[in-house]
Amino acid sequence: MDGFRRANLAWWNEAVEVHMASSLYRVDEFRAGGSSLKWLEIEELGDVSGRRMLHLQCHFGLDTLSWARRGARVTGVDFSQVAVARARELAAETGIGARFICSEISTLPEVLDEEFDIVFTSYGALYWLPDIHDWASIVARYLAPGGTFYIAELHPFGSVFDGDDPDVGEFRLKYPYFHSPEPLADDTPDYADPSAAFASKTTYGWTHPIGEVVSALIAAGLRIEFLHEFPFSVYHQLPFLAQDDDGLWRAPEGMTPMPLVFSIRASKE
Repeated sequence: MDGFRRANLAWWNEAVEVHMASSLYRVDEFRAGGSSLKWLEIEELGDVSGRRMLHLQCHFGLDTLSWARRGARVTGVDFSQVAVARARELAAETGIGARFICSEISTLPEVLDEEFDIVFTSYGALYWLPDIHDWASIVARYLAPGGTFYIAELHPFGSVFDGDDPDVGEFRLKYPYFHSPEPLADDTPDYADPSAAFASKTTYGWTHPIGEVVSALIAAGLRIEFLHEFPFSVYHQLPFLAQDDDGLWRAPEGMTPMPLVFSIRASKE
């Protein structure tokens, strides 16, 4: 693991406890029988009952366990030891059958040799990956013939703007849209709890435009079934966004909508 990934791992190990206590993740609601899934992924992925699902970059397992509550046979993967430990504890506490594995995505074949009906990942995952083609090959490696890959993710267009700028009338570009091998250093406050203090101050990420993501999946042998773009975010991504009753964040009335989330469904023949 290089220095960038070690820094990210240190940050994520700290973030787990902060996120579990935050209002964004609503862990208590999940413990009471709720679900962390949005209507988007439920609607677009469809019935998962009895299907083997691999969840890449699962954090502390809320979405993984939510899919299990919908009938999937789930395996969650994350590189954070703390996240995986908390995911296992949450599964035991709620009585949900699930398996969690601690591994980097790129080295997962060293510890997991199976195929799955569904490979799933979502919101905020791709930014942490230095090589999108390596990631796509791992996705294809774990899909059984006839299997489905699905991702709902933050749109790279919405991620280029200065999220600290409160002026709704002026957008300032701050981050690149196109990929660079050199990572972006980030020391902004935590997205789930901006008041949280971390010993690990700086993280590193990589941007991946939609064209690169789609092309990588195709190059890995998958067939794209759809690419959808949506004018909402799953968190308070930009200061002028307003939260609707469905918990999603949208541009205020009268403002031209911008793409903030995209989804891709692909299959392996």
